[in-house]
Amino acid sequence: MKIVLLGAPGAGKGTQAKRISERYGVPHLSAGDILRNAASARTPEGMEAAGYMDQGKLVPNEVVLSIVKSEIQRLKKGFILDGFPRTIPQAESLGTFTELDTVINIEVDFALLLKRLTGRRSCPKCGAVYHILNNPPSTEGLCDKCGTELIQRKDDNEETVKKRIDTYVSLTQPLIEYYKKKGILRNVNGNGKIDQIFQEIAELLDLILLGE
Repeated sequence: MKIVLLGAPGAGKGTQAKRISERYGVPHLSAGDILRNAASARTPEGMEAAGYMDQGKLVPNEVVLSIVKSEIQRLKKGFILDGFPRTIPQAESLGTFTELDTVINIEVDFALLLKRLTGRRSCPKCGAVYHILNNPPSTEGLCDKCGTELIQRKDDNEETVKKRIDTYVSLTQPLIEYYKKKGILRNVNGNGKIDQIFQEIAELLDLILLGE
């Protein structure tokens, strides 16, 4: 099964991808993890990508595509792509070397996305992550594991989050129409609880496996 997950930052793509992987035995490929792993492995493409990432620059399309292509071609049971493609040119290039079974778009109200992303709190000492609404610490503002005062990361503040959502709307959201025209887009309501969202996704995937 070959799946692409779409959704704005905070839609829960990573969480749902892991669940899909566990249930259906399909590898989860996070675009960010693929690039970091290639850099750690010191492959030629990975070293090139690392040079851009170390400078805080975007890795060029051709480098990302080369790494993603190599990763996909070694897999025999399909994949769940999370974080790629992000633009129509990337989607077109992806289509030249693999054929997708479905694209699942997790739809979430932007107001809810803002709450999800700005509510995250992290422990600077042990790395534990909390959420002031969905997963609060036992004592407000303090890490349950080590008692350190929790912080809000710079990329979780409201201004930065709004910019990330705006970038998604301008660059990635056109993919929804692109895959809709291809007849492989399935929309899922991502406003509910994690279990509810996964149940809807699983029902869609079960139908695809049955050829419906």
